[in-house]
Amino acid sequence: MKLDLPRGMKDLQYEELRNISFIRDMFVETAEIFDFNLIEPSTLELLSTLEAKSGPSIIEETYSFTDKGGRNIALRFDLTIGLSRFVSMRRDLKLPIKLSSFGGVWRYDEPQLGRYRYFHQWDIEIFGSANVDADAEVIEFVSFFLRKLGIHFVIAINHRGILEEYLSKFLGITDNSVVSEMLRAIDKLSKKSSEQIISEYRDRLESNSLQKFIEFVSLNGPPEKILHNDTVRAFESSNTLSMLLDSLKSRQAKNITVDFSIVRGLDYYSGIVFEAKEPSSQTGSLVGGGRYDKLTEAFGRTDLYATGAAGGVERILTAMNGRSKKIPQRPLIYVAYGSQKEKTHALEIVSNLRNLGYSVDYDINNRTINKQFHDASLKNALAIIIVSFDEFKKGTVTIKTGVKEQKQSITEIGKYLDQII
Repeated sequence: MKLDLPRGMKDLQYEELRNISFIRDMFVETAEIFDFNLIEPSTLELLSTLEAKSGPSIIEETYSFTDKGGRNIALRFDLTIGLSRFVSMRRDLKLPIKLSSFGGVWRYDEPQLGRYRYFHQWDIEIFGSANVDADAEVIEFVSFFLRKLGIHFVIAINHRGILEEYLSKFLGITDNSVVSEMLRAIDKLSKKSSEQIISEYRDRLESNSLQKFIEFVSLNGPPEKILHNDTVRAFESSNTLSMLLDSLKSRQAKNITVDFSIVRGLDYYSGIVFEAKEPSSQTGSLVGGGRYDKLTEAFGRTDLYATGAAGGVERILTAMNGRSKKIPQRPLIYVAYGSQKEKTHALEIVSNLRNLGYSVDYDINNRTINKQFHDASLKNALAIIIVSFDEFKKGTVTIKTGVKEQKQSITEIGKYLDQII
């Protein structure tokens, strides 16, 4: 039998899991700072729930199946859908409510740089507020979190209402299906040229109108520059965008720009949308989000409103690979011994140090002292504690750090390690 994995899947090894755990810890800490309550939505959803978000075509992008009860089931596609379904079901919740989540999701799409078919997301959502400050709170969180991780980023913001007003007032396009098709075309600008998009949509959209629309959405730059554009100022939705940017300025959110080509393709977005990218990275958006009141309406809740953001953990880790500030790792202390008699005393020290909270390892195979040193080197141990029977009887051990060796009282090992860590 040939052992293999399904396409787009991989085993997560200890170093990658350690990095994912680091991102999770930083996310949970940031969520607590912003008072977002952590929950985990169900791993399995009814397929009909996912279809309410993205339409019947979503089945092509999900891992879906029929369970033993004849129900159409799918693995969660993202965390937003589960959080939205959870809040929509719970009419007892006090609004507004701020929720956060971190977990794995499955998408049956083409594997790409920084993302397999199973990957991890973090997610924050605010339900029950139509106020632009809710959108600002989400974007401030993103800015704060990415700075906390030491990532160079730009957050590009747009308001879909401005694009819809342009289509209506300047191009005379008011049919919802045509508007949606126009927005989907614009959403592809990050991956295709305008000529390719016009050619692709030649049979579905009027090419001259699409060309003019592409020219309009090419507007991007600092907020103060874009909002002073006479055409932009004429749109009603620009007032909301201006209030958002004022709020972000008060919050000292960093690296904010306006980019009208950001539309977040999905039809349920209903206002402010944004994406965060690492300028020098080829991994695509690190974070995306916006206001999606239409989704909770599809779940029968017109009172919820909703705004949020989701980030791809593996993509963020890819963006972090080139930074000077590395993900911290708990220092390892290695305890070495030369004989079975010394091993007994070595285990006492191992146990005592672990009880004090240190990360400690030793050789379980009774190998030679030189092989133990080699093992410690492979594991990048910060220090090697060498247990000698004669020294142990005197209450001391030798601690080796690099080329330096020092005798140390057994009772003072913890204090010494605290000094060098």
